[in-house]
Amino acid sequence: MTTGLKTIFLIFLRLGLTSFGGPIAHLGYFREEFVVRRRWLSEEGYADLVALCQFLPGPASSQVGIGIGLSRGGIPGAIAAWSGFTLPSALALIAFALGLNALGDTAGSGWLYGLKVAAVAVVAQAVLGMLEKLCPDWPRRLIMVAAALIALAVSGIVGQLSALVVAALIGLKFACKKDSKDSTALHLAVNKSISTGAILLFLGLLGVLPLFAGLTGNNGIALFDSFYRSGALVFGGGHVVLPLLQAEVVIPGWISEDLFLAGYGAAQAVPGPLFTLSAFLGAAMTAGPGGISGGLWCLLAMFLPSFLLVIGILPFWDGLRRNQLVRKLLYGINAGVVGLLAAALIYPVFTTAIHGVVGLLLAGVAFWLLVYRKLPAWLVVLVCGLVGQVVL
Repeated sequence: MTTGLKTIFLIFLRLGLTSFGGPIAHLGYFREEFVVRRRWLSEEGYADLVALCQFLPGPASSQVGIGIGLSRGGIPGAIAAWSGFTLPSALALIAFALGLNALGDTAGSGWLYGLKVAAVAVVAQAVLGMLEKLCPDWPRRLIMVAAALIALAVSGIVGQLSALVVAALIGLKFACKKDSKDSTALHLAVNKSISTGAILLFLGLLGVLPLFAGLTGNNGIALFDSFYRSGALVFGGGHVVLPLLQAEVVIPGWISEDLFLAGYGAAQAVPGPLFTLSAFLGAAMTAGPGGISGGLWCLLAMFLPSFLLVIGILPFWDGLRRNQLVRKLLYGINAGVVGLLAAALIYPVFTTAIHGVVGLLLAGVAFWLLVYRKLPAWLVVLVCGLVGQVVL
């Protein structure tokens, strides 16, 4: 059954304006809307779609939305669903970036420092939550520690990819064989020739974009390559993209560490996917087109891998998820991504944001509010910004 593109867009636009709470909360909103209320998917079909998107690199909740749109309106429906869910937060973050640029030098602003401190608490909460979910036993916690040490010892994308490779190899060695419970296959009609083309395009862009950027020396292409690679290689989605993006845009000097963390903090205060941080970065940095066009350019690059992977892998997922080799690799990779995030918490998040006792106390209070008082991240971010402006 198909649904009109306007209907798909408006439904996802409402979700994009109201879906606070991060990717896990987004999946709950989607289930309520499309399984319980509209019955677009069965419980089994929805669970299968979530399983696929957890398996793929990229933002899981956005990929689930793309998959739902694909099931109701084909590729145009997928675009309509992604646009409605993503644009509210992307445009808000682009506006924030333009506001910062208009203000000029904000390095000493108290509210900006408060946003950076809030980022420490949010990332620490994410590490804790992922530790409990993805590293429930000591073998996986040791994998996490090993990945974190590698990422801290070897800077940049090389260290992060090396950490994931080591984690995957350890997973092959130590993963326990568990019989997976069969679930109903996800019935979404996608032509296999189109799917194959999407996979080839996904892989081709990974190889061609760096070469093209190097040959042309064009900053816009180099930016597209960096954000495409980040969207294509990040397992675990959400907060895990932080170290990848930091390596791609801060280390080359395209944006300052302070501005990067301020954008990350602001991304917690808006609904929708955290990957829209890419829109802030594209609008705020001096490299590339900058402004609104730069924000949209980086946003497109960041999410393009998700489109290609969902369209490309969907027809083959039922067989892949039953493969024991794939399950063992994921055993290690999932623990490894927690290690990457833990490394990012240490550097650059903590070392850049915390200076003195006041910052440490504010970060501790923010963490307490998030973890023990269960306040929403957007509210804690706003409180930190206000406290930073008053106190610092």
